[in-house]
Amino acid sequence: MADCNNLFQEYNGKISISSTKRNKMTTSKTNLRDRIVKYFKDNHPAYKPKFYIQGSDKMKTGIRTKDDICDLDDGVYFFREPDVTATTLQGWVWDAVNGYTSTTPEHRKKCIRNIFAGDYEIDHPVYYKIDGQEYKLAVKNNGWEDSDPKAVVDWFNKNKDSEGKIIKAVKYLKAWCDFKRHRMPNGLAMTILAINAKKNIVLNDRDDILLTDILREIKKEMDRKFECIVPAVPNDDLFGDYEEAREKNFKSNLKDFLDDAEAALKEENQLKASRLWQKHLGDRFPDGEDKNSSVNRSAAAVGAAGSSPWAM
Repeated sequence: MADCNNLFQEYNGKISISSTKRNKMTTSKTNLRDRIVKYFKDNHPAYKPKFYIQGSDKMKTGIRTKDDICDLDDGVYFFREPDVTATTLQGWVWDAVNGYTSTTPEHRKKCIRNIFAGDYEIDHPVYYKIDGQEYKLAVKNNGWEDSDPKAVVDWFNKNKDSEGKIIKAVKYLKAWCDFKRHRMPNGLAMTILAINAKKNIVLNDRDDILLTDILREIKKEMDRKFECIVPAVPNDDLFGDYEEAREKNFKSNLKDFLDDAEAALKEENQLKASRLWQKHLGDRFPDGEDKNSSVNRSAAAVGAAGSSPWAM
């Protein structure tokens, strides 16, 4: 069967955030922090903001979308109980960052989004924390909800492998969802599903086999019960509000991807195999060579089965 591992390595490079873009994002993050600190010092001195980078940037699973956009989540934390509403506190953060870019910031449900047009986005979710209570996330027009993004990062770091295999697999899954779009699951959901799948397989050294094994385990779980529980406060189900059409769309895309992934593993010709992967990962996935492979079939079959349990 055709070994497409080298193609996945090239693809990983294409979907990863470049050092140039990352440096620009870091500069913007620092400048936005400075604006927020100054704004609160000048206008609301009783509120002293602290910051924590969270999400995919912290877990090293960030990707460039097919539109060449990436994002960074920089939480704004206040270690006092607010005497204003959650929406008002979000609004103050909006006031602080407004004017930094030519695009007006978005006041979204759970963050303030700064848009660097055609390049990247920086989100500022707003939290407060007092002793003896969970972190509280500001939700526009809805008050506060328990949320601990640091605990999610800690959970991921505890459960990932030391070689970075699952990090690459998460990036492939996120790039698949981005390519398909149409309300496919978000990056956090795919990260949770991938880690849950990891517990039931041996992580193969070949990325094509690894991804197929993970897709197979995700499909088994989704067929058993359609849910994706956040492994930290608030422990909510990320699929809890999916209507029937959205659930069917994800399950259909998942089945199609797994079917073609398994077919690609059996395909002798690398070019033909790459075309199967491109159906789900897009044209950033490179063409293979138009020749047949001489891979050891028995070893590949064991990897593709992916049935060996992995001990925590």
